[in-house]
Amino acid sequence: MHEKERHRVILSAVQDKPVATVQELVELTDSSEATIRRDIAALHVQKRLRRVRGGAEAINPPQFVGLAGRPFSVNEALNARQKQAIAKEAVALCQDGEPIIINGGTTTFQMVHFLANRRMQVFTNSFPIAEHLLKHSKNTVMLSGGTIYREQNIILSPFENDVTRNFYARRMFMGAQGLGPLGLMEADPLLIQAEQKLIDQADDLVVLADSSKFRKRSSLILCGLKRIATVITDSGIEDREAAMLENAGVHLIVADVRAAVPVENAPSQA
Repeated sequence: MHEKERHRVILSAVQDKPVATVQELVELTDSSEATIRRDIAALHVQKRLRRVRGGAEAINPPQFVGLAGRPFSVNEALNARQKQAIAKEAVALCQDGEPIIINGGTTTFQMVHFLANRRMQVFTNSFPIAEHLLKHSKNTVMLSGGTIYREQNIILSPFENDVTRNFYARRMFMGAQGLGPLGLMEADPLLIQAEQKLIDQADDLVVLADSSKFRKRSSLILCGLKRIATVITDSGIEDREAAMLENAGVHLIVADVRAAVPVENAPSQA
């Protein structure tokens, strides 16, 4: 990640919570501790944040706490070809007319390009997914209610009796912060709460995760491997990771990145 992008992620992180620790910023940027400390020092000198012991805080601390994780705009550019290929395989699982849930994320967002000529019932908590499908397809779209988190471009509700409980789906498609022997991992408790409600509304859970996600970990477990029906990833997955899924009874689909359709050439009109 280039310096400009790191600085953007760091500034976003300190706006989302009272204090962002050095270790949290290391994980968000995939950088070394020394690099993050230099970045914090530079931004402190520029008066764009305040350096504190073990991390950094905003000059004007937020009154509304956001979500942990990289901004959508930063994540979107990472492993883009892999995400497109994975999304294409995900849409291939769908049948016209069936109800599906698409959880917000940069990998699941790529599904919109391949849903352009489909006729699906789509429930999503993603503002960009809903907007794109409304403009470029004839799919029926239902949005969850709640607060819009700008950096992640998702809508989350803290209430149990929201519209989520009234939608049934054949499949739910979602990404992940990490994927390991203990299951699917996420970075924020509010995400866990909202996503668990969505998972309960679907028969099958389909996880879209590029191979780098098998090497990432988080402190929060969303669900165990046995709740996952299918994982779609790319050829970068290692044999031991494939065996882990097989032993848990998870169906594995490996997308061919070479055959991926570039977004600019993907179908965009119904």
